[in-house]
Amino acid sequence: MIRQLGVSVRLTIVSVIVLGLIYPLAMTGLAQLLFPWQANGALVTQGGRVVGSAIIGERWTQARYFHGRPSAAGKDGYDPTSTGGTNLAPSSKKLLDATRAAIVALRNENPDATLPVPMDLVTSSASGIDPEISPEAAYYQAPRVAKARGLALASVNGVIARTIEGRTFGILGEPRVNVLRLNLALDASSASAGR
Repeated sequence: MIRQLGVSVRLTIVSVIVLGLIYPLAMTGLAQLLFPWQANGALVTQGGRVVGSAIIGERWTQARYFHGRPSAAGKDGYDPTSTGGTNLAPSSKKLLDATRAAIVALRNENPDATLPVPMDLVTSSASGIDPEISPEAAYYQAPRVAKARGLALASVNGVIARTIEGRTFGILGEPRVNVLRLNLALDASSASAGR
């Protein structure tokens, strides 16, 4: 019994040192060495100040900006300390009702949109802080953004086209648009147009 207790205590101490100290420090060191920008939050700066993160979605509410996916992270959404999806089953009445309500709200917010409603604008992502939307979601919102900024729709569509990111390594995932980068590109475009 005493011998087994000694083995258990030694195994616990070794496990804490290896898994609780050495492994996390090694992974942190590797991340800083191989992926320093991502490991430090992928912060996007403009004019010498941090304006957001390229890997964490945020709430955009003004009509002049493109909006990201709905968020179920935290009480009010977009909380990076409380990430997660709704965890509602596809057969859930609550999910169906929420999606229908989101479609109505999206159509009211974008009355000039002629494209079909993109699903990523009415359903939250698994993390709840997805920083990207589909190109279809961006083009769907383009008439509202163009109208709010007093820009030609073709000009806004051009900014969208320039910010579309392709599949990772050409095969993984789907084409996407980073909402923060799109909105910053739109701000720069509007500024250069004198608006």
